[in-house]
This record gives sequence, C-alpha cells and structure tokens, in this order.
Amino acid sequence: MLSYASLKQVANPPTGWIKAIRNALGMSMQQLGNKLSITKQSIQEIEQREKYGSITLKSLKEVAKAMDMQLVYGLVPNDGSLDALIDRKAKELARQIVMRTSNTMKLEDQQNSDQRIKNAIQERATAIKNEMPKILWD
Repeated sequence: MLSYASLKQVANPPTGWIKAIRNALGMSMQQLGNKLSITKQSIQEIEQREKYGSITLKSLKEVAKAMDMQLVYGLVPNDGSLDALIDRKAKELARQIVMRTSNTMKLEDQQNSDQRIKNAIQERATAIKNEMPKILWD
C-alpha cells in the first residue's frame, strides 16, 4: 500500500479520466464507441457518469480495456499505511480509556502525573494493537 500513498496527491482531471486520456490520445468519441460497440452518445454519457462519480467499476474496466489500458483501483489510508492507521486509532481509543479512568481518579483526589498518564496511554495503545478489538473501528 505504501507504493500507492503518493497517488493521493494526484488530482482527478476536471473532465474525468476517460475524456482526458481519450483527448490526450487523439481518440474521438466515435472511435472509442466503435471499440466498445456503442454509440458516440453512449460514450458521452459514460464520460459524464465518470466525471460526476456515478460510473460503475465494470464500465471503467471495459473502457480502459478498449483504450488498451488497465484500471487500477484501490483504497489508500489517509495515514499512509495500514500500520499507521491502526496506530492512530489505537492511541485515540487508549487516550479515551485512560483519560476516563484518570478523571475518575482526579475526582477521588488520586490524580496521576502527566508522565504516568502518557505511559498508561502508550501501554494501552500497544495492548489494543495486539488485540485488535472491533471497538477500534467504532
């Protein structure tokens, strides 16, 4: 997944990928339509659906094949890797758990030091990552 992380920076062309690549290749809608055995108007509709995000993956694959290309599809974590995503979520959950306990102790006049709280959060985050409970994704 790390090799795809840089692709997050790639902006979609305002016309959509199909039209942008078709134009870059100098291919007309009629020519692409002939390869797919559909009309020029159908190509125009496909390009519009892709532009507005309502095209199916199946249609994208068919168009890519007709243009002698391959559709590459994937999900890229905002954190850059699955490990980084899991680490962040585990720390968030650990902080919630530890701070809830810390607040209870503060009310009972048994407050912990900031360093002890920080260590407890790290220990809890490590335990959460090892267990990978479903609650991590709530």
